[in-house]
Amino acid sequence: QVQLVESGGGLVQAGGSLRLSCAASGTILSINSMDWYRQAPGNERELVARITSGGNRNYADSVKGRFTISRENAKNTVYLQMNSLKPEDSSVYYCNAVVYSGGTYPRNYWGQGTQVTVSS
Repeated sequence: QVQLVESGGGLVQAGGSLRLSCAASGTILSINSMDWYRQAPGNERELVARITSGGNRNYADSVKGRFTISRENAKNTVYLQMNSLKPEDSSVYYCNAVVYSGGTYPRNYWGQGTQVTVSS
């Protein structure tokens, strides 16, 4: 079993910054992609940023140039540096990871979510 634990959310004024962290623990042989999603009330969960095991990064258009995803493989941890935050960035942010723990296929895991609130 694998657990993902997020931290770093909170309340910030528009234009401010936050850094989210997500640490994976448990039986981990390798981690493929590590992603950040977000979901605001009444909205579908959307992909914010993705980083592959090779370090390739993809971002939602709405956060390009403001957010940066990174990962520290030795710690099985992914980060999301969020700058120039806007009120519309307010959401619950979820970490997602595709983890191989042995067996035939890797599995998809989610964190519990961390609230980010940006005041205007």
